Amino acid sequence: MKIKSLQVSEIKTIASTGSGEWWDKEWTTGFYKVKVEGAVWLGYEGFSDDGQADRRNHGGSDKAVCVYSAEHDNYWRQHLGEFEGGAFGENLTLSGGVEKEVCVGDIYRIGKDALVQISQPRQPCWKLSRRWKIKDLTKRVEVSAYTGFYFRVLNCGYVEAGQELELVERGQYSVDFCNQIKYKDKNNRKALDDLSKYAPLSANWKDGFVSRLRS
Repeated sequence: MKIKSLQVSEIKTIASTGSGEWWDKEWTTGFYKVKVEGAVWLGYEGFSDDGQADRRNHGGSDKAVCVYSAEHDNYWRQHLGEFEGGAFGENLTLSGGVEKEVCVGDIYRIGKDALVQISQPRQPCWKLSRRWKIKDLTKRVEVSAYTGFYFRVLNCGYVEAGQELELVERGQYSVDFCNQIKYKDKNNRKALDDLSKYAPLSANWKDGFVSRLRS
């Protein structure tokens, strides 16, 4: 895998235009990522100068870096038209890195010092739909299973576009498998139990699987 582009964003408030459309309401977001050239410092809670407006659901150590594969671009251009890296609110746009080929728990070295680990699939939220003004886009992403994923940071360092991701350790469960259990094969009790005990998976996803087992 290779970093095709790197994006960060400031938190900004998008004003309503008064059109009355469902998406036309004031909202505050860090979704509008801007491409950055050169090296950017990656700390334990993400890239410097990258903001998240909703810290309850975005950011933090388990969701420090949002990652998306450019291999899905042709599919989404049928729905969205032309776009650049960061269209899905991701920090890193990768060549490679599709959900069936990477695993939660994978550890990668980037550059000299940075060490990252896949912590969970990206769970698309309503902001994706509002950004693109497509009401069911969040659901379309879930159905496609082209969700992207998150990195937690195991060691800080500088990261920039063009760098390779060197696999250091392979995880056990693919990002695609985790998505299948969350969204489709919801009553697979063995998989729910296995994933709820899988140490590299984020606490939020493990709690969700535990709750499903209990119910």
